[in-house]
Formats: sequence, C-alpha cells, structure tokens
Amino acid sequence: MKRDDNTTKKIDEKLQGKALNFNKAAGNHKKVFIESYGCQMNMNDSEIVASILLKQGYNTTTNIDEADLILLNTCSIREKAETTVRNRLKHFNKLKQQKPQTKIGLMGCMAERIKEKIFDEEKLVDLVVGPDAYRDFPKLINELEDGRKAVNVLLSKEETYADIEPVRLNSNGVSAFVSITRGCDNMCTFCVVPFTRGRERSRDPESILKEIQILQDNNFKEVTLLGQNVDSYLWYGGGLKKDFDKQPEAIKKQAVDFAQLLDLVAKKFPDIRIRFSTSNPQDFSLEVIKTMAKHNNIAKHIHLPVQSGSDRILQLMNRKHTVAEYKEKIDAIRKYIPDVAISQDMIAGFSTETEDDHQATLDLMDYVKYDFGFMFAYSVRPGTLGAKKLADDVPHHIKLRRLREIIDKQQAHSLYRMQQFIGKEVEVLIEGDSKKSDKHWMGRNSQNAVVIFEKTGMEKPGDLVKVKVNDCTSATLFGQKV
Repeated sequence: MKRDDNTTKKIDEKLQGKALNFNKAAGNHKKVFIESYGCQMNMNDSEIVASILLKQGYNTTTNIDEADLILLNTCSIREKAETTVRNRLKHFNKLKQQKPQTKIGLMGCMAERIKEKIFDEEKLVDLVVGPDAYRDFPKLINELEDGRKAVNVLLSKEETYADIEPVRLNSNGVSAFVSITRGCDNMCTFCVVPFTRGRERSRDPESILKEIQILQDNNFKEVTLLGQNVDSYLWYGGGLKKDFDKQPEAIKKQAVDFAQLLDLVAKKFPDIRIRFSTSNPQDFSLEVIKTMAKHNNIAKHIHLPVQSGSDRILQLMNRKHTVAEYKEKIDAIRKYIPDVAISQDMIAGFSTETEDDHQATLDLMDYVKYDFGFMFAYSVRPGTLGAKKLADDVPHHIKLRRLREIIDKQQAHSLYRMQQFIGKEVEVLIEGDSKKSDKHWMGRNSQNAVVIFEKTGMEKPGDLVKVKVNDCTSATLFGQKV
C-alpha cells in the first residue's frame, strides 16, 4: 500500500473506519493495533501475527489510542516506504506521552534490514521482529513486559507459518490472501527482498488446500496465492528450493511445482476465483499458462514485472530474461488466453540508463499494451548488489521525466484496454460499496478491472453477477447489472 509522507490523519481515519474481519477472544484484555505497508505478503503476514497474538491475550483494534501494542509492518523496497514509517514513528511520540506504557514494534523487511540499529535511530521502538520470526512473539512480549527491548531477525530455511490460520484483518469477507512460498533466490541488483526475506522455500500443498477450505467454509469467494516469486513454488517435502537438485530421484518425482499446485487448487475449489502474485518472467512457464486456460475459475490476469525494455539494463539488473524472451512469454499468454489482462512493474532511471534504453522501455510498452502497472523512479536500497556495485548516476529530474513518460503511456494503454469492454457483458465479483456512492456496488472482473454498477437490491457482497459495460475511465468500468 503506497502512502505519501503527509497523510497521517487520513491514514488513521481510514484504518479506524475500515470494516475489517476481526477475530476476538472474550478473555483477552490487551489490544494490538497493526498498520501494514508494502506488498500483499506484508498484509498476509499481519494477519498471521494477529493470530499469534490472539493466543497471547491481544485482541486487534482499529483505534490506535486504545492500543497496548502498536506494530508497524514495514517495507524496504523503496526509500520512500522507509521514510513513511519513520514519519509515522514521529507521530507516535504524542501517543507515548499520553500513554507511556504503550509498546511500539517494527515488523517486516525494514526491521530485518536495519535490525538492532533501529533502537538507536528511533528511540520509541521497543520491539524489532523480522519476517521469519513472528512465532517468537510470545517470548518477545515477555521481554517487553520485563522492561527490556526485544529483537529477533533470524531467517528460516523452512516455510515458517504453514500451520497458522490467519486472522483476516485486511479482508472484505469476500477475498483473501494465502501465502504459498517465501523468499527469493533471484538476486536482482535493485531488490532488497533476498536479504530481508531469505532464500526461496515453499509450503506443503496440503496445508494450502486446508487453509483455502477454511476460507470456503466461511463463504470467501476469491483467493490470491502469494509469493515473492510465486511461479518458483516447489514442494518436495520442505527445505530451500536451492537444495532440490541434491535430492534423490524418488523425491524429485513426487515434487509439486506451481502449475500442478494451481491445477490442484482450481479443481478442488471450482466455486472460488483463484488469483496469484507475483510472477517472474524467467519462471513463468507454459504449463502455468495452459493451466490457466483450462480452468474458468482462474482469473484471467497475470502480473508479469519486466522492469525495463532494454537488454543492457536487464543485464545490469541481473534479470534472467531478455526482451525477446519476455515478448515470447507475452505472445504465448495471448495465444492461449486471448482475453487476458497483463500488468507490469517498471523502473525508470536505473543505473547508467540512457535515452535509448528508456525509449526501448516505451517501445516494449507499445508492444504489450499493458492493462495497468506499477511504475517507480529508481532508488538505491542499502545492502543490495546495486548499492555495492552500480552508480546511481541518472539525475533525479531525468528519472522523474522518464517516469512521467512511462506513466502517461501506461494511462493511454489502460484506457485502450478498458474501452475494449464497452458494450460487453463481464462477470463481476461484488466486493462492497463503491467508495463514492453507497447506491452503487464495486467489484472486479476476471481481468482485475474495477467495475462500478448501480444496486438493484437483489445482490450482496460475494455474489457473481453479470454487468453490461457502458462507459469507462483508464481505471474503472461502469455499467448496469444484466
């Protein structure tokens, strides 16, 4: 979730007013407020932490003023994300003055990256917990109650939370996240994830199916399978993916890859819409494409980050694909799933990027015509290979100009893609009220496009309905229920 640095009041109002699905225990007397930043994995991790703390006597609250424990689940993917967190910590100064016994903790990737240094940099912080150490919360809470600072940022070699049923904090009661793999082995030079979340390891498919079954039993209608590199999923009995090649042939033959897992989930839960994120071009296989084409309940949307349209820049980024190979993936996707939506991540102004490199990115965007995307100016992250080996030599004003050109092109392509729906009927999963009008529903179609339509009084959140599209913007479809 991307937030500007000067939106403290809006953040609090939004979080306190949001309708969330909380689990509470009657005997619990303490309260925890959890604020999450960054990727969907962080959102799901917050739900896991809420589940662990529920058993430690903490109910979750949306009112930060009544919290005994405040947790910020942080992101380190860009400098702005860390700046936002530091500004939030300054805001907590007032809360500490009014309620000195309140404890403040940092979770997630920023906690892992900075570790114990945060205690010196941010005097308010009492607790630091890395993404693989949440099971240690009971011990850490005891240390806090004894008046000590508490820290655990150790990384795991196993999928750490497979047997924990998350408290669905960030859900609308219709859709939910299910983590299937953690960590990343790719070592892209711009990315801090391998250092904050460790090496790739996957989760037992039986535990994944069990968690989705619980969601179905509770009337959830959509599940997103999550991983830093979801296509890299590989279950062979536990352990790091990098150790798979060392296993006996008998174990290798029994292994389950992502295409097989996706097929298992789609078959077992035909009434649930299945999404997944995030994919990596080098691991996104033809088998996954064919599996998507085979099942109507797998959403027709693929998020396939490319980062640059220049082979030279891709090589500097340590991306394991070329532009030609990426285009081949796009062509295969469109061949097997003609009505698919494809989205991107793009970085403007990476180290040594020239105008020719930038133009190559714009040319690739013209080739694909993405439905939507996430676009950023390059910021060096401490600890990455880029920070150690590559100069951040593109002037800031040039980065911003190139980013603006990328965004403008994406907005034009987004409008083009949305216009293709006008006059057509789309199947929409209703998520809740429109943000602008309680007389209208908001939902998403299979391609992940937001759809707004007028209520008739006959439908409710969680329903799949047919909507005829009659208008659009570059971000939203408008229509009427058929």
